[in-house]
Amino acid sequence: MAEQSEFKRGWKVVAAAAMGIGTGLSPIPFYTVGVFVAPLMAAFGWAVDQIMVCLMIQTFGSTVMAPIIGILADRYGVRRVTLVSVVLFGLSLALFAFSTGSLTLFYLNWLLLATVGAGTLPITWTRPVNNWFNKHRGLALGLALLGTGLFGTMAKLYANFLIGEVGWRLAYVGLGLLPLLLAFPFALAWFRDREDAPATDPAATPVVPEGVSFAEALRTRHFWILALAFLPIAFAVGGPIPNLERILGSKGMGITEAVAIASLLGPAVIVGRLTGGWLIDRFWAPGVAFVLLSVPALACWAMTGEAINSHMAMLAVAMIGFAAGVEYDIMAFLVSRYFGMRAYGGIYGAVYAFFAVGAGFGPYIFGRIYVLNGSYDTGLMLGGAGFVLGAVLLLGLGRYPDLSNRHVAKEGQLAVA
Repeated sequence: MAEQSEFKRGWKVVAAAAMGIGTGLSPIPFYTVGVFVAPLMAAFGWAVDQIMVCLMIQTFGSTVMAPIIGILADRYGVRRVTLVSVVLFGLSLALFAFSTGSLTLFYLNWLLLATVGAGTLPITWTRPVNNWFNKHRGLALGLALLGTGLFGTMAKLYANFLIGEVGWRLAYVGLGLLPLLLAFPFALAWFRDREDAPATDPAATPVVPEGVSFAEALRTRHFWILALAFLPIAFAVGGPIPNLERILGSKGMGITEAVAIASLLGPAVIVGRLTGGWLIDRFWAPGVAFVLLSVPALACWAMTGEAINSHMAMLAVAMIGFAAGVEYDIMAFLVSRYFGMRAYGGIYGAVYAFFAVGAGFGPYIFGRIYVLNGSYDTGLMLGGAGFVLGAVLLLGLGRYPDLSNRHVAKEGQLAVA
């Protein structure tokens, strides 16, 4: 009954969040940058490594802006911040169509993209989902975060199609239209936090935000355990995924077989999202995370060596994809359970900054290891160790704290009942 009641009230928020996350800063640039490499090289003579620097620039921008955008959402309202960011993100994507051949301007556009688009990260979209759902919060977060897997894969195919049909410049315009034509209308119509809901809706009575302040969170061991745990986890997930085809190719597989096996990643992410969300609603989330995030370490280690058979490769890719589907759900869920919703945006943003560093530099480190050693094995071993280290650290969080006696009384003052 509680499940029906929560989803009856909050399904529109989940749908809008899924659309917004799927067409936002998290998946779109990351999944589509590869298809623009060849046309940019042909147009301007840039080298592959020069183009890929853009991902590190995006990581830098996201790392700086994540806590800032979270604090702004806490202070001025998540709906307002998100709607503005969706529009600016779409326009900054389309701005790549005017690239002149200057790498400096290209890099500045990526920095702009990360800065104005930070409000489209899961930091903002997951806040109302957490507020509308309690008993089935994990499943709701999993459904909202499905957007990354679904839209990431489709955006790559969409961008590649546009490049072939209308050229790379208009392809960037087409990408920019995704958040403007899909995310913005859904967000405008359905994306509301509890305090933004119409007063005539009896089920949408605003909640009094419970939990600790941003400054208080930074002084807790819980915050630093989360931050330090998700740094190696993000490296372990982010490092191999963009390099999967090359990793499999280095083990003797042909490009067609490697691409086909790597395509299993998308379905595995979706399964991970839903399974992880369902489990953390029913069991202690750090324990669930320990199991689901340490098992993929075996996948990394299984891919080391001179060769790997196709069945083992399929299992390994599925396990890594499953882990990629779990990490965002668990991060958002743990922040809400250990710190409450009083300063959710700022706290989530600060933890996400650590995650962004691991995910952003992982692909570069994996690629650099291959250049130096002619093999990805060292990177895969490090990735496996990162999964285990992060999973073990999360066990140190302990029981969920009781936040029921901590709430905001007036104008940001903490009241203890």
